[in-house]
Amino acid sequence: MAETSSTGALVPSVKSEPKWGAEALALPEPAPQAGGCEGATVAGEVSGAGGVEPDKDLLCPICMQIIKDAFLTSCGHTFCYMCIVTHLNNKSDCPCCGQYLTTNQLYPNFLLNKLLKKQSARQIAKNASPTEHLRLALHQGFEVSVKELDSLLSLLQEKKKKMEQEEAETNMQILLNFLHCLKKQKLDELNEVQADLQFIKEDINSVERHRIELYRAKERYSMKLRMLADDPLAPKVRSSSLDKHNTGFLAGARVVQGSTGAGSFQGKKVDTKAQGNSQGYQRKDAFSGSDPQNAISQSGLAVARKRRVHAQFNDLQEYYLQKRRHGASQSLKQDERDVNSLSREGYHAGLEDFQSVLTTFTRYSRLRVIAELRHGDLFHSANIVSSIEFDRDDELFATAGVSRRIKVFEFSTVVNEPADVHLPVVEMSTRSKLSCLSWNKSIKNHIASSDYEGIVTVWDVTTRQSVMEYDEHEKRAWSVDFSPTDPSLLVSGSDDCKVKIWCTKQEASVLNIDMKANICCVKYNPGSSIYVAVGSADHHIHYYDLRNTSAPVHVFTGHRKAVSYVKFLSNNELASASTDSTLRLWDVKEHCPVRTYRGHTNEKNFVGLTVNNEYIACGSETNEVFVYHKAISKPAAWHKFGCSDMDDTDDDAGSYFISAVCWKRDSPTMLTANSQGTIKVLVLAA
Repeated sequence: MAETSSTGALVPSVKSEPKWGAEALALPEPAPQAGGCEGATVAGEVSGAGGVEPDKDLLCPICMQIIKDAFLTSCGHTFCYMCIVTHLNNKSDCPCCGQYLTTNQLYPNFLLNKLLKKQSARQIAKNASPTEHLRLALHQGFEVSVKELDSLLSLLQEKKKKMEQEEAETNMQILLNFLHCLKKQKLDELNEVQADLQFIKEDINSVERHRIELYRAKERYSMKLRMLADDPLAPKVRSSSLDKHNTGFLAGARVVQGSTGAGSFQGKKVDTKAQGNSQGYQRKDAFSGSDPQNAISQSGLAVARKRRVHAQFNDLQEYYLQKRRHGASQSLKQDERDVNSLSREGYHAGLEDFQSVLTTFTRYSRLRVIAELRHGDLFHSANIVSSIEFDRDDELFATAGVSRRIKVFEFSTVVNEPADVHLPVVEMSTRSKLSCLSWNKSIKNHIASSDYEGIVTVWDVTTRQSVMEYDEHEKRAWSVDFSPTDPSLLVSGSDDCKVKIWCTKQEASVLNIDMKANICCVKYNPGSSIYVAVGSADHHIHYYDLRNTSAPVHVFTGHRKAVSYVKFLSNNELASASTDSTLRLWDVKEHCPVRTYRGHTNEKNFVGLTVNNEYIACGSETNEVFVYHKAISKPAAWHKFGCSDMDDTDDDAGSYFISAVCWKRDSPTMLTANSQGTIKVLVLAA
């Protein structure tokens, strides 16, 4: 179902099926009988209007409706003109007696037509409304006196006023109901705003108290340092204190002293006493922590962080209120067990979590390149890196893609030894193009791969040989993942709509899950080997308990296109990527959506997804890497693989996209690769 183009593998999609509903199941309307359509309408009006069955002698023997445009035959029978003409076009006999008959033997029945018209008029008049009777009477010239007309007009005027009054009352009632609903809604909003304001006031007081405590502690610390610096009787104590606590400050002092010495070499005569005083002041500044250059630098960083807060103020506000309200509700439940609902730092419930988010979010604003390497032959479609993964200890990283090779690099060498070409420490060839890699979380030298032929292979990086090879998938296998808790288990998903659980101690799969759509991604829950998340081309995420695979524990819905990646931030937090150009965060414990992230572009390709405790990163079809803080729906930082990475003569430069990303565990550093074969090491920076 998914095709491989020159730009890379496309995410599978589900073909739309015909919709079966009321329209599809509705029976076709019966065709009107020949020549009887008009007669049937009249019959319905005559018979249905009064609820009285029509006289059978007035029915056409062919259409069995009131005769319309009556014609008499030579044998004495009467029919609707269209009915008898249609019949005679097929047969030349009378439908009643069978006598030979042609259209030349038909004659208009004027008397019957006149009687039918009168009956129809009487029936209409009988069922007409009083207004229609009055209009008909006036139209027929019924004589009415002026007095009667005045009385009638007066009555109509009163009736009109009464109806207008009733309509006005109804309108007022509707308006009143609306205003009551609006009042209730605004009162609820006001109560919510007042509660939020109370939270904000409490938090302002808590933060002010904590800030004063920090300031006083800083002053006490600075005073002790100054006392130690000015006391000539305690040189040893001062020396040990400096070595233990003030290495940074002394380094700053040495820099200043060095610059003063450099000035003296330029011919400037410096008075010894003045120099000593200057050094003394520098030493005091170092002890008090009032380095002017450092203060300017810190001030600039603070301004930049404040700008980031204002740029994402709405999202931060929403997150703060969400945390604060939830924390308040939790503290109310714990009041009986714990009277003091404040944390150890004096913060109310929820504020400490928000401060942590605010600190991490404002700490970084951009991605900086610290290393770069090329993956094979430049500008060749076979350079697409489909997967890039760190090993268990973050010392090695492996790459794989359509080049049919698994390459293992030493991370420290790539970062610390810049070179135009970095050679892999291990390279293993495969028969088919590779789609995914997964390192074993316990056995350092084991790595699993899935390929375009549906084969799942476990490799030993040390011996460069395959340990196990599984070929049960009937179509391309898109994803593979080792269990984080059981090193012998791994899961894979394929275009054959099957999820398979493998054990390295067995040659066949130990468990199969049959699904209805292509499987794009699979991932074990990091806290257990019995829960697996499956992303599918049916736009959903199926969360399974492997102890009972008859039905998923929950199906997460919300994406509008195929789910290309799923990754766990924690035991309860699951991130997903889709070709609808969104990322989503889910709570697998509460089975609910948490947040949606937008900013990147992803409509057809696998562009990579990686997560850590705080950040989610993905690629984009604009050849950019985007980083989101998990609490904010807009990008926190991004980096474009720009023109400097490409040859100006490359006509396909605009078609390149990010194809793989991977965070270094517990670090702001990540590996990124694009469809051109360029690999960059990026780090979050202020």
